[in-house]
Amino acid sequence: MMYHKMNQPGKSLGVIGLGGLGHMAVKFGKAFGLNVTVLSTSESKKEEALKILGADNFAVSSDKQQMEGLTKSLDFIIDTASGDHPFDPYMSLLKNSGVLALVGFPSEIKLSPASLNIGRKTISGSVTGGTTETQEMLDFCAAHKIYPEIEVIDIQYINEALERLVKKDVKYRFVIDIENSLKW
Repeated sequence: MMYHKMNQPGKSLGVIGLGGLGHMAVKFGKAFGLNVTVLSTSESKKEEALKILGADNFAVSSDKQQMEGLTKSLDFIIDTASGDHPFDPYMSLLKNSGVLALVGFPSEIKLSPASLNIGRKTISGSVTGGTTETQEMLDFCAAHKIYPEIEVIDIQYINEALERLVKKDVKYRFVIDIENSLKW
């Protein structure tokens, strides 16, 4: 987010996907003073996005009317979805010179070149920052009380946790309690 100057108060951020990365993007966006819109395939995540995470707006990405209502309204979009999905509908939501940053890494990216040329839009990717950037992020999280939402599990629960991951039945990350899991 810092690399693309997604920390400018008053700007608008779209977050595609409300999973492990997406919920953190919402928290960072709000801490930076951005107007945050969550873009999800599921209406079931609306209340959580707005009331618990504090997003300003929510739209179901398959609802053509909702998406059209957001045309050219976002300065930035962070795409946290790892599954394959269309990109053109999201590119139309970006303002001129807007940036779509991929952090979820689907297996392929398909879009019309016109999606980039109309309004000088940019697509970028990011895996992780270096040591300095990571420390700055952790310091920011501590200062702004930004913590991931997790579910702590014992190592013996790992098979069930994997099944739940496949069913998309986790909010938002599993964390294995190694210390208590290994007590005899």
